[in-house]
Amino acid sequence: MNAAPFDLQLLNTCAALLLLISFAMLSQRRVVSLVNLLALQGALLCVATLLLAWRTGKSHLYLSAALTLGLKVTFLPWLLQRLIRRLEVYWDSEPLLNIGGTMILGLLIVVFAFGLAQPITELANTATKSAIGIAVAVILLSFLMMITRRKAMSQVVGFLSMENGLFFGAMSATY
Repeated sequence: MNAAPFDLQLLNTCAALLLLISFAMLSQRRVVSLVNLLALQGALLCVATLLLAWRTGKSHLYLSAALTLGLKVTFLPWLLQRLIRRLEVYWDSEPLLNIGGTMILGLLIVVFAFGLAQPITELANTATKSAIGIAVAVILLSFLMMITRRKAMSQVVGFLSMENGLFFGAMSATY
C-alpha cells in the first residue's frame, strides 16, 4: 500500500484541524474565545495554503497565504477584539440549542457534507480532493453557528468562519 507524501499528510492534518476548530466554535459561548478560534482557523488556512503552494509550485498561492496571514490571522481578530471591548459583548446569551444538541446536529451535518461532496471528490483530480468534504462540513457548521447564536458578534464570527471554509474548499478544488 502506498503511503501519501508527507506534505499531503500535513495538508490533510490541517483540514482535519479546521473541522475540529469548527466544532470547538460550536461549543464555545465566550465571544473572545470565538475570535481566538477564528484566528487559529485562519492560521491553519495560511499553513495549508503555504503547503499547497509548495506542493504545486503555484506562486500566486504564496501571495494568498500572505494575505491570509495579514488579514485573517492579524487584522480581523484585532478588529473584532477591539469591537468586543467597545461594545462590552463578552458572552453569548443562551443559544437556540444547548451545546449537546448543537454537537449532535453538527455530527449529522458532517455526515451530510461528506455525502454531498462525494460526487465532487470522485470527479476531482487534485491532490487535496479528500479535503473537499471537510471544506463543505466547515461551511455548513459555520452556518449552523450563525443560526443558533443570538448575538451579532457571534454571528459575524460564524460568517467569517464560513468564508474560511469557502476559501479552503476553493483552494482544495482548484489550487
